[in-house]
Amino acid sequence: MALCRSLVVFAIVALMAPSISLATDFVVGDDAGWGLGIYYDVWAQGKQFFVGDNLVFQYTAGAHSVYKVTGDEFRNCTVPSNSSLGSFSGNDTIKLATAGNKWYICGVNGHCDGGQKLKITVLDGGAPAPAPVAPGPYSTF
Repeated sequence: MALCRSLVVFAIVALMAPSISLATDFVVGDDAGWGLGIYYDVWAQGKQFFVGDNLVFQYTAGAHSVYKVTGDEFRNCTVPSNSSLGSFSGNDTIKLATAGNKWYICGVNGHCDGGQKLKITVLDGGAPAPAPVAPGPYSTF
């Protein structure tokens, strides 16, 4: 009987506890990284990006760069004139701090026009909580 009460109390606490959402690190382009010849629109399809997640841009330093840009700058492949807005380390992590559309381009001449650009939509809130676990064979509710 005590075991049964313990299980009931545990189940109630588990259901009432707020869901814990962990940030996800997305390596842009997966193993191919950030470079030319990769279809970033295809890479982003089916992925859900949430506030708190991180984009990780991996590339050879000096060969590419990452700029967060506006929608118009993205469409026109316009690199911001202020280079302090870019990232150049080859292993750049960008935290997704707000919901909405986000646009990123490579600032190396011709790379954005060659397709090295990424558009994503960031959703508010955390990742969906996992489905609750069904009670075991010894549960009596």
